[in-house]
Order: sequence, then structure tokens, then C-alpha cells
Amino acid sequence: MTFMPWIKSNTAGRLFGLLLFVCAGQGLWAQNTGEDQLGAWYMYFGTNRVAEKWSIHTEAQFRFYDASSNFNQLLLRTGANYHLTDQAIVTLGYGYIWTDPTFEDGDALPDRILEHRIFQQFILKNKVGRLAFEHRYRLEQRFLDFDGPTETQHRARYRLQLTHPLGDTFFINFYDEVFINLQEPLFGQNRLYLALGARLSPAVSLQAGFLKNSFTGRDYNRLQLGVFFNPDLRKRPAAP
Repeated sequence: MTFMPWIKSNTAGRLFGLLLFVCAGQGLWAQNTGEDQLGAWYMYFGTNRVAEKWSIHTEAQFRFYDASSNFNQLLLRTGANYHLTDQAIVTLGYGYIWTDPTFEDGDALPDRILEHRIFQQFILKNKVGRLAFEHRYRLEQRFLDFDGPTETQHRARYRLQLTHPLGDTFFINFYDEVFINLQEPLFGQNRLYLALGARLSPAVSLQAGFLKNSFTGRDYNRLQLGVFFNPDLRKRPAAP
């Protein structure tokens, strides 16, 4: 008796081998994404008030696939904020982003992605009782270098943030932010965040939280530790 006679066919054998190769490749790809790892983002944000209507935004983020190793991304961002009112701010800014897109070393993706980014932003704040709302609207022009090939992309973002005080020092911070590409595919990502914060002084606060970063068919869980430093650098009139 001939065992599995169809495998003798050259065509069938090649198709069977191709199927095994594709399945194995998908398994390797799933391992390389780092989706099951609990990563971490370590962040600094600053709003430096320099005039009655102007402030400077400063920001640095260090993102890891694991809690403190397997570096994923460096993000540096700055911008000029114009305060229309205490509740409305417009910003023009620039970002520099260096990304390692592979969870493990490999040839499937470029070793790094370098991005120069220009963004325009509008923030609107309001309060309902003790609950503070913040709406952030942002447009981004992204100039990407995929380790050789280059591409320009455009993106819109909207973030709804809620902050509720827990006494004089501690507070809860929650936000949801959706990213919409202005080219295909339309959906970019969604970020859902919950954190406990502490105000150490009028200019300094800390936040420790959890972020679920969702892409199409893929979710990443990230711990977040953030330092916020918002000094008032305006010159005060000399005492008489």
C-alpha cells in the first residue's frame, strides 16, 4: 500500500511545503511582535510659561518592549504654545522619533525608522464640578525614513482626558485617544489610559498608570511613569 499517494505529486508536495513555510513564518512573526510582553514608557512633560500668552512645551519619552530593556522608541518633542485663554491653547511643534520596529533582531523589517514630525494642536479645557475635561485635537505631518526608503504621511488625533482629584495631593487621570490616518488604512491606533497621580508642588506632579495601545488585530500593554514639570518663568515685577 502506498502511504498518502498524493504527496508523491510534485505540485502537491510543493504546495504542502509552501503551506508549512507560511504557517511557520506566521508563528515566527507572532513571536517577534512582543505583543505578550508588558512593556514600559518613561516620560517627561514640561510646560514652561515664558510670557502672559506664551509657553514652551518640552517632552521626552523612552519606550521599551520590556519593563526596562529591549529598547523600542525614543521620542523628543517641543513646541510653542499660545494661550488664547486659560481654557484654550494652540500649539505649533516639532518631534524627533527614533524607532526600532522589531521585537527581536531580524531582516524582515528595517533596523530603525527615523521620523521628523511637524504638528499643530488645539487644547480646550472645561470643568463639571470637580471633574476636569481636556479635549486635544492634533494634526501631524510625518516625514519617515525607513532605513533608506522615505515616505510622507499625515495623521489626525483626538484625545479626551478626564482628571478627578482625590483630596489635595492625589488624583485619577483617564484618557482615550484615537489616531486617524489621512491615507490608507484609515484607522491608525487607539490608546486607553488610566493612572494615579500626585501633585508634589504647584509646578511638579507624577503619574503612574497603565496604557492599552491597540492597533488593527494587535494590542500592547504598557506601564507608564511620567514626570510633569510646569514652571512659571515669567519675570515678576520688583518689589517697591
